[in-house]
Amino acid sequence: MTAAVGSGWLALTSPNTVDDITEVWSLPVSRATLDVMRDAGLSLPRNDPRQYDDLAGEWWRPDGAFAMLHWLAQARAALVPPAPRPGALLVDLGCGAGLLAPHLVGKGYRHVGVDLTRSALIQAADHGVTVVNGDATAVPLADGCADVVAAGELLEHVPDWRAAVAQACRLLRPGGLLVLDTLNDTALSRLVAVRIAERLPTVPRGIHDPRLFVDDRELVAECARHGVDLRVRGVRPAVPGLLRWLLRRARGIETPSGQVPRIVPTASAAVLYQGHGVRDG
Repeated sequence: MTAAVGSGWLALTSPNTVDDITEVWSLPVSRATLDVMRDAGLSLPRNDPRQYDDLAGEWWRPDGAFAMLHWLAQARAALVPPAPRPGALLVDLGCGAGLLAPHLVGKGYRHVGVDLTRSALIQAADHGVTVVNGDATAVPLADGCADVVAAGELLEHVPDWRAAVAQACRLLRPGGLLVLDTLNDTALSRLVAVRIAERLPTVPRGIHDPRLFVDDRELVAECARHGVDLRVRGVRPAVPGLLRWLLRRARGIETPSGQVPRIVPTASAAVLYQGHGVRDG
């Protein structure tokens, strides 16, 4: 396995097999800009990936800043069937700290996670994920290597989401499965996910840039261009579980392991939606 430097990232030049990969980290990146902003009392721009370094201690707190990502990971994993063959590969784009990993136990996949944030990948590796520090729009893995590609809460953070979709579809073998969830590009989604959500104490301000939200019809069309027949459905947290979670939080009671609110289908995909589809061929 060889490596090349480009735009500050370490990338594979000949990623022929996933067996060649152990850990691929980025080269050191200057934090001078971030330090200057902090010294001046300024906040980061919306959707700035450096926020995830600041929030590194929140990933595995079920009541922390990434609480809903735990709920969505559980729902996303429910779309993934048992591995179709020994050694089947699941590529987890935007894997963060590996929140999908516990929900894949027993399904028989090799789990490779790709993310930009090294502090998150260190935690993902601790949870059994083979990690690759890289960009979802230029994934250093071979065409058709994956039986499943997961892209959870990723596309709404990618300035060129179409490039990320192209990569996800490229990685799939014929008959492979794409599973994802993201925020819709609607006025209601911007109201709920930004204006309302960011008033809650657990949601980091500026974590989303509403200009990057992804229209579900455009996403379906883009997947079709790359040979994946994507079906989408709206989802939301189940109200009883959400109310119990909010009540426990208000009382300072930690959420017991495995008792996070369920994500359930809803009639409208106007805010949050799941997608799943199979690559043709």
